[in-house]
Amino acid sequence: MTESKLDLLQGTLDLMVLQTLSVMGSLHGYGIARRIEQTSDDSVLLNQGTIYASLVRLQHRGWIAAAWGVSDNNRKAKFYSITRAGKKQLAKDAMYWQRLSEMMGRMLNMEAGE
Repeated sequence: MTESKLDLLQGTLDLMVLQTLSVMGSLHGYGIARRIEQTSDDSVLLNQGTIYASLVRLQHRGWIAAAWGVSDNNRKAKFYSITRAGKKQLAKDAMYWQRLSEMMGRMLNMEAGE
């Protein structure tokens, strides 16, 4: 049986973007998308529209900032970085998803008679 691509739950892409920027530093949209795909072992594939919508949403909330720069292939690109407010939100969201993941792990490992 081959594994299919994962459908992301609401809010998870924004968390992935914040985590990527927190770890990797300033990146352009294409770089963020590729890093998420690599980290997920290609279980998550992102198109330009999907990553762009997340970046606009995060920038609007003040969780990331953007500045124009030059990419590795010498093209003009918008680079994104996480803000102080974004780091606070990342910590809050990461804690929530960790708790949710642990609870789901317990539920999925439940045996009869428990």
